[in-house]
Amino acid sequence: MSKIKILIFLCFAVSSLFAQQKPNIIYILVDDMGYGDIGVFFQNQRMKANDRSKPYQITPYLDQMAATGAMFTQQYCNAPVCAPSRSSLLTGVNQGNAHIRDNQFDKGLEDNHTLATVLKQAGYQTMAIGKWGLQGVEETGPNWPSHPLKRGFDSYYGYMRHVDGHEHYPVEGLYRGKREVYDDYNNVAEGLAKCYTTDLWTAMAKKRIVEHAKSKDASKPFFLYLAYDAPHAVLELPTQEYPSGKGLNGGLQWTGTPGQMINTASGTPDSYMHADYANAAYDDDNNPATKEVPWPDTFKRYATANRRIDDAVGDILQLLNDLKIDENTLVVFTSDNGASIESYLPSQFIGFQPTFFSSNGPFDGIKRDCWEGGVRMPVLANWPKHIQAGKVVTTPSMLSDWMATFAQAAGVIPPARTDGVSLLPSLIGKGKQEQSLIYVEYFENGKTPDFKDDNSTHKNRKRGQMQMIRIGDYSGVRYDIKSPEDNFEIYDVVNDPKETNNLAVKPEFEKMQMQMKASVLQTRHADTEAPRPYDNALIPAAKISRKLLSGFKEDFFAGDFLWVVSEKGLKAQSSKISTSINSKAETSKTGMILYKGYIKVPANGKYNFSLKTSGKAYMRLHNASLFDADFGYQSNKELIQEVNLKEGYHPVSIYVLKQSKSNETITIKWKGKEASEWKVLDDSDLYYSTK
Repeated sequence: MSKIKILIFLCFAVSSLFAQQKPNIIYILVDDMGYGDIGVFFQNQRMKANDRSKPYQITPYLDQMAATGAMFTQQYCNAPVCAPSRSSLLTGVNQGNAHIRDNQFDKGLEDNHTLATVLKQAGYQTMAIGKWGLQGVEETGPNWPSHPLKRGFDSYYGYMRHVDGHEHYPVEGLYRGKREVYDDYNNVAEGLAKCYTTDLWTAMAKKRIVEHAKSKDASKPFFLYLAYDAPHAVLELPTQEYPSGKGLNGGLQWTGTPGQMINTASGTPDSYMHADYANAAYDDDNNPATKEVPWPDTFKRYATANRRIDDAVGDILQLLNDLKIDENTLVVFTSDNGASIESYLPSQFIGFQPTFFSSNGPFDGIKRDCWEGGVRMPVLANWPKHIQAGKVVTTPSMLSDWMATFAQAAGVIPPARTDGVSLLPSLIGKGKQEQSLIYVEYFENGKTPDFKDDNSTHKNRKRGQMQMIRIGDYSGVRYDIKSPEDNFEIYDVVNDPKETNNLAVKPEFEKMQMQMKASVLQTRHADTEAPRPYDNALIPAAKISRKLLSGFKEDFFAGDFLWVVSEKGLKAQSSKISTSINSKAETSKTGMILYKGYIKVPANGKYNFSLKTSGKAYMRLHNASLFDADFGYQSNKELIQEVNLKEGYHPVSIYVLKQSKSNETITIKWKGKEASEWKVLDDSDLYYSTK
């Protein structure tokens, strides 16, 4: 390794451990499991309360994962529904900068950096199993524009379409019709009789892990994205109890025999109720004097589906132990959004209500809500001998932070496009934990349910356009937004998790109200396919507390970078004050130049910006992505964006990649909407802080 690479590495990595051996990474994502569905997050509290009117679920393996690893109690999904949530996870960008927003199911994941492309460049074998739903509109295999194999994964096995995940028996199609299962580009559903998808994905995951361990590439790390389609949608049951034992020689096994592809593909589909729940009863009227009644089948089914996932996680963790790779494998478990009211069962079944188990824990709101119950996720991380057993991480974070986290664990630097920060310092207790930006925007026509124990101001609340932003312990929430001037409700979600006391009515929170209104506009850019009532609002200028001088700061980061990298966690090799961005990037070294300063906007209005470079570059305005001239960028192609700006100073960050000793060029111009000529951005427009 060159001296330059070692220097960059030591600046970014929190431990020299990663220079020795890159960890395998397994990311397990389930569908619509609430924060409260896991024992250590909330179900164990119900059990210990011994209140027979409050049924509870048991998740022994997930609880053990928490006991031997870490649990995140304040991590958020990026959107309260699956498609935008999963896309933000995979690309590392929040919904303010995302390509897939709202209910854009099956929209193609953009051709850009993903968890898979980044880790593949870091030397990983990349595998995806389970629900995808981000493939694009084409309905035939190889023609899907955003198939996982076209987004950085070496292999894929699972449901391509979003709606396919609503049925957990692809061959029988008991409630929602037959489904297709793809092995890379080939539909292999024909041989999958009696295969319950939780079992199918688990068996395939174990098969792929074992194959990797026995292959000639066993020394190469792997990344596995394991995306279950349960417990969401039709609440179907497995064929039988979970096979005895766990790991290499027990639990679920892949047989490879068509018609009995896995060792639970026998018996009767949709028949097995977990023994802990089959005869469960509860005090339905909260009167100990009356006879307890059985749990309705709907809830037995939900608890069984979650318990099946719990068994599957235990099975995979034991496999890692059996293969003696557990100490070099980082495993993360979470859900894509809060629990829902969806069961998709026939009319003879009662409807599913997440209140039966308090599936969303101590929070109000469900899937499709921006209340905490819709966006607060149960997150567990396990990495023996690296993560302190029983650790509780209370630092607020988002699913999109895992891009930067996994990149750091793999010893590479995440793309500048990444909105998230690495959570590795919180996980292993080394290095400084940077603050995550918590932001959600979402549109949905429905209402928050009218649950008895919820805050009266939340019940039947029309959703419409919604936003949520977190500042410190405080969450700002807006529902049915009509104007950028609409006030946020402000809650101390650490001490008031049900969001009952709206602090926005207090004079001392007026400053935070203004801060939230400004921040949400500074964190996003408009998307014509997901229009918002604040798209045309003027973006507020920054509040400057230090003296500004003409020019801007220019930092140089040496390294042989594969993409335009994020500066977070890096230390510049040199810094100076410059007067021009548009001349040649004159240095003989390879690396990245970062220009940072403030644009002085002379008056309120619309402004056009233009960027063109001979190499690769990226530009932010405040926290919003303005230009992405990195992944797939065609050299010297002019990019143009229009933005609405208030008079004042607006921070910009301009990243320019140097991949050779030749001098890359970059030209950035701007003009007011009515101006006839472009003006080159230079020191007459740019300023830097004396801080």
